Amino acid sequence: MDCNTEITCIFSLENIHFHYERDGNIRKVLQGVDLALLPEQHIGFYGPNGSGKTTLFRCITGLITPQQGCVRFHGREMRTEKDFHSLRCAVGFVLQHAEDQLFFPSVLEDVAFGPLNLGLSPEAARERAYETLRNLGLDGFENRLTHRLSGGEKKLVSLAAVLAMRPEALLLDEPTNGLDNEARERIIDILQKLPTARITISHDWDFLARVSTTYLTLAHGRLDGCAPSFSHTHAHAHPLGDEPHAH
Repeated sequence: MDCNTEITCIFSLENIHFHYERDGNIRKVLQGVDLALLPEQHIGFYGPNGSGKTTLFRCITGLITPQQGCVRFHGREMRTEKDFHSLRCAVGFVLQHAEDQLFFPSVLEDVAFGPLNLGLSPEAARERAYETLRNLGLDGFENRLTHRLSGGEKKLVSLAAVLAMRPEALLLDEPTNGLDNEARERIIDILQKLPTARITISHDWDFLARVSTTYLTLAHGRLDGCAPSFSHTHAHAHPLGDEPHAH
């Protein structure tokens, strides 16, 4: 995927190669991957387990270093940890497991942490946290203990913690994994209303179809710009739904 000009991209990857090495064995994960994210673009990202989707996110954010290729942020190549720090302040990474992202006792502390790191005063960071929680329908959550939240609530709070930094882009890793239908629908409603550019990893194709406008598939180390095609089932209800019908 190419940008018309480098400056229009939020970030881009160029010819990324990455492999893991263990006990002398090399497993190639990413092989010549090119990717760019444009403002307000919503990419649904699918791939088999172990195909390298999360590895790609970790390359984007500088958490691991590819053996070949480069990452650019607003056209500037990211070379040092300082460079990637500026990218991570603008590109929020919501981890697959919320427990890995929430590490303060209270919700308010977790959501205010990012704004504090951006240099906001404690008072301004708290106000930003309150505002973000309200926008996500989490009024009254600020004093709740994070370890006592349900799985769906933890997912929402981890999303709030990232959105409180007002990022230019989001990287969402399996945001509905393990959620019941009510929590899943709440995440969908939030994302459908959120203009922020994003890439969303999911194995839930119905979910991706509702929150994405562009699709990528990762297989055998390479990106395919086509949406995946496979059989699936879903539950639905409508008048006379028990009569023979097609759609």
